[in-house]
Amino acid sequence: MDLKIFLTVFFAVFIAELGDKTQLATMLFAADKEVSKWMIFFAASAALIVATAIGVIAGSWLAKYIDERYLHLIAGIGFIAIGIYTLFGVWSRSGEIS
Repeated sequence: MDLKIFLTVFFAVFIAELGDKTQLATMLFAADKEVSKWMIFFAASAALIVATAIGVIAGSWLAKYIDERYLHLIAGIGFIAIGIYTLFGVWSRSGEIS
């Protein structure tokens, strides 16, 4: 196992997941006093594992047909587009960025 790749992927995904809607939903489920916290942990972990498996399978399949440089370009453009969409959403709701 390449430890550098492992740590790069781990920290990239870890930082990306902090404070996102997945973590917020998990926190809301865990706030229910009548629900086992271990059940929440295992269910959320299983969901992330399945979602990650889909990502790995899809990425591996796409890499067979599309050059890796283009995949990075498409992903970058996608993130920029989401950022622009988010900024315009803020502007349209408040009229300006606070």
